[in-house]
Amino acid sequence: KGSSLLMDKWKYYLVNFWECYFYIWAQPRRIHINQLSNNSLDFLGYRSSIRLKPSMVRSQMIENSFLIENASKKFDTLVPITPMIESLSKAKFCNVLGHPMSKSVWGSLSDSDIIERFGRIYRNLSHYYSGSLKKITLYRIKYILRLSCARTLA
Repeated sequence: KGSSLLMDKWKYYLVNFWECYFYIWAQPRRIHINQLSNNSLDFLGYRSSIRLKPSMVRSQMIENSFLIENASKKFDTLVPITPMIESLSKAKFCNVLGHPMSKSVWGSLSDSDIIERFGRIYRNLSHYYSGSLKKITLYRIKYILRLSCARTLA
């Protein structure tokens, strides 16, 4: 029940965003999000999906013990790593495999300017993707930017 309420709320926000920013009229009743439970949806840099989260509860009465299995739907928002590495690769922070590289264009800047630029890039990415449930992708991006910064300073 809570999952469908959340999906209705997201559908409302999505339609509202679509109408306000792209000036395209939509009919919310004709938008169906049933396929999201089987697939994922990429929107504004996030990958959203619904997954079943199984849980078991043990209930014990005087002599009998019961195991109750319950599965609930959970709405996940993840940051896809491949497009992020492709973007960092185009900006020359790393190669296409995600290995950090020196940003030689910034070599003429002072050390404090280089550190401040790398810090600003990471802060902006971190703030934008703070809604992600699994932070492992952000840690990977942080690693790439830190090592790229160190190689630029060297």
